Amino acid sequence: MVMQFQSLRDRQVASIERILNLNHVSPEPSTVHHDPSAANGLIPKATPILNSDGDPVWKVLVFDNLGRDVISSVLRVNDLRGWGVTIHLNLSSPRHPIPDVPVLYLVEPTAANLALINQDLSKNLYAEAYINFLSSIPRPLMEDFAAQIAEAGTAESISQVYDQYLNFIVAEPDLFSLGLGKETYWTLNSANAKDEEIDTLVERIVSGLFSVVVTMGVIPIVRCPRGGAAEMIATKLDRKLRDHILNSKDNLFSNHGQRPSTASGAPSSRPVLVIVDRNVDLIPMLSHSWTYQSLVHDVLKMHLNRITIETPIDEANPAKGRTKKAYDLTSKDFFWSRNAGVPFPQVAEDIDTELTKYKDDANEITQKAGASSLEDLQTDNPNTSAQHLKAAITLLPELRERKATLDMHMNIATALLKGIKDRQLDNFFQIEESITKQTKATMLELLNDSAKGNEPLDKLRLFIIWFLSTEQEVSRTDMERFEEALTKAGADTTALVYVKRVREVTRMTMMTSAPTQPAQQSTGGELFRGFSSISNRLTDRLPGALGTNFENLISGVKNFLPANKDITITKIVESLMDPTSASSSAIAKTEDYLYFDPRSANARGTMPAPSQARQQHASGIPGALGSLGPGTQASFGQRRQGFSEAIVFTVGGGSMDEYGNLQDWAKRTSAAGGTTVGAPKRRVVYGSTEIVNAEDFVVGELARLGREDK
Repeated sequence: MVMQFQSLRDRQVASIERILNLNHVSPEPSTVHHDPSAANGLIPKATPILNSDGDPVWKVLVFDNLGRDVISSVLRVNDLRGWGVTIHLNLSSPRHPIPDVPVLYLVEPTAANLALINQDLSKNLYAEAYINFLSSIPRPLMEDFAAQIAEAGTAESISQVYDQYLNFIVAEPDLFSLGLGKETYWTLNSANAKDEEIDTLVERIVSGLFSVVVTMGVIPIVRCPRGGAAEMIATKLDRKLRDHILNSKDNLFSNHGQRPSTASGAPSSRPVLVIVDRNVDLIPMLSHSWTYQSLVHDVLKMHLNRITIETPIDEANPAKGRTKKAYDLTSKDFFWSRNAGVPFPQVAEDIDTELTKYKDDANEITQKAGASSLEDLQTDNPNTSAQHLKAAITLLPELRERKATLDMHMNIATALLKGIKDRQLDNFFQIEESITKQTKATMLELLNDSAKGNEPLDKLRLFIIWFLSTEQEVSRTDMERFEEALTKAGADTTALVYVKRVREVTRMTMMTSAPTQPAQQSTGGELFRGFSSISNRLTDRLPGALGTNFENLISGVKNFLPANKDITITKIVESLMDPTSASSSAIAKTEDYLYFDPRSANARGTMPAPSQARQQHASGIPGALGSLGPGTQASFGQRRQGFSEAIVFTVGGGSMDEYGNLQDWAKRTSAAGGTTVGAPKRRVVYGSTEIVNAEDFVVGELARLGREDK
C-alpha cells in the first residue's frame, strides 16, 4: 500500500486543524492542503465546519504568546478563516464580549492563564469554551482550576478540556524549536543562573520533546553523550515516556504501535532521538553560510518565518525614499519550498527561470484572449472570445499569485545582495570554507584590513571560528594582537573571554569531514548565469538610478558553490544512524553515548534535580552541568544498530546551517526507491531550544558569559 509522506509540519498542522474543528477529525486530510511538493503559491480552500443546520460554526480563537507563535508559523489568517475563526486575540489583551460565539483557547497550562480563562467565563465574554492546553496540565493546577470553576459556577460554560502536546514551533517541514528564548545557552552555562531557572528550563525542554515525540506518533531510542544538560534531559525524558506507557491504559502511542516509518514505509521503524549540548560544536552558530535560508536568517533576521526588508516607496522615483515591508515565507510558497536549502547563485538562476516561465504563460493566455496584457482582460473587450476569456479568468488568480511570490523573492534577493556586498559575506564564507588552512599571519592581516566589509561582528565571528578550529598554538601575545586588531575594527571582544574557556571542550568534540569536492568558483559560464540573469531582470524592472545601482551592487560578488562537507552534528548523526558507513573517528566520538529505550523492561533510576548536578564542574566551564545520572552504556549490538529516521536536538540554541547540512546528508545518502510517496529513504528532523542567528548568539549570550568571567 502506497502511503502519503508526512513531515513534522504536516502532523502539527493536522493537530491544529483538529483543534479548530472543535477536536473532531478534519473532513479533509491536512496533507493535501500543506504538502510542500504540491504547493503552487495558491492559498488552499479550507472547508468550513458546519453545524446541524448546515451553517458555518464561527468561533473566536484566543491564545497566549506561545500559542500565537505555534499557529503563526504554519497557518495564516486565511487558513484560520477557512476553519471558521472570525477573530483571533491574545489572552492577555483587553477583549470585548462576543456572547453568541464559542471560544477556542490554545494556551500553556499556567496559573496566570487559568486565572484569565476563569475571568472570561465569569464575565460571560463568549458562549461555550473549548480549552486546549499546549502541554499536559499538572494535576495540582487542574485541581485548582476545577475549584475556581466550581466556586464561580461556570462549569456549564466549558465544553471541552484537552491536552494537545503542541508546545513546539515548526519553521520548516522538519525543523522545530521549543520557543524558549535566546538565553538558554547562557542559563545552562552561567554560574550566575539561579537553580530554579535551570530546573524550570530542563523541565520545559523535556515537556517540549515529549510533545514532539507524541506528534510524530512513535517512541524513539534516545542517545546522548555523558554529562551535561543532554544527559539530564535524556534521562528525564526516558522516565516521562516510561511512566506514560506504564500508567496509561490507552496511552498516546497506542494507536501508533504499528506506525509505518515516515522515512521508508517499513513497519515499526523506530527513530533515534539524538540529544547533544551546544558546546559539542559552536562553529555553526557563528559561520557565514551561502544557502538561501541561512542568508535570509543571518542578513534579514528571519523570525517565525517572517522577514522585514526595506523597499522603494516608488520604484520609478527612488528619491521618494524607502519603506519597510514584511514578508511571510510559508509552506505554500512554491519558490521557497524548492530553493530554501539551495546555494544563493542557483536561487538567482531559478528566479530568472521562473520569471521567464511566468512571462511565457502570461503571453500565451493574453494572446488567446485577444488582449495585450493581463490587465487588459475585460469582459467588454469586443476582440475577446467568450471561451478564451473564461479560460483566462480561470488562470488569472494563479498567475497573479505566482507573480506576487516571484516579486517577493526578487525583493528578498535584492536585499540579500546588498547585505552581501556591504558586508562582503562572500569573502567571509570563502575564507571559512578553508579556515584550518589560515595561518596566524593571514588572520591578523584579515582583521586589520579595513576594506573587509562594514560590519565588525563579521570579523569577530570569523576569528572565533578560526580560533576554535585551528591546531596552531595561540600564545597570550598572539591573542593580545588579535584582540587589539578586533577592537581597532570596532568589534566588542568581550565574548572571547568565554570562548577561550570553552575552546578545549569543543575541540575534543568537533569533527568535520574533508570536502569531497573543492568549492567551485566561476567568473563566467553556466554557473555565473544566475547572478547575471537576475541582474538583467532587476535592471529591466527597476528603472533609472535604481537599476544602475543594482548593476554596481552585483559586480564583484563571488559566485561559487559551497564545498560538500559534513559538520560535527552530521558526523555524530551518521555514526548513530549508519555506523557501517561512518568514519572510525566519528564512531569513536559516539562510542560512549548513553542508550535509553523507554519501551524496555530495564528500569532507570531517579534523576536528581538539574541544580544538583552543578556541583560537579566536570567540564571546567562555570555553571555547567556535571554527570550524576544512571544512564545505560550501549551494548555492542546497540552501538551498531542502524536507523532510517532521526530526531536531532541541540540544547542551548540551533543553527540553520546544521539543519541544512543534515538535510543535505540525508538526501545524499538515501537510497532510491521506497513505497512512501515523496519520502526519502533516510529522514532527519532537527530541533533546538531556539533557532538563534549569529548576532544574537555572540552579542546576547557569549558576550554576556564573557562579562561574567572577567
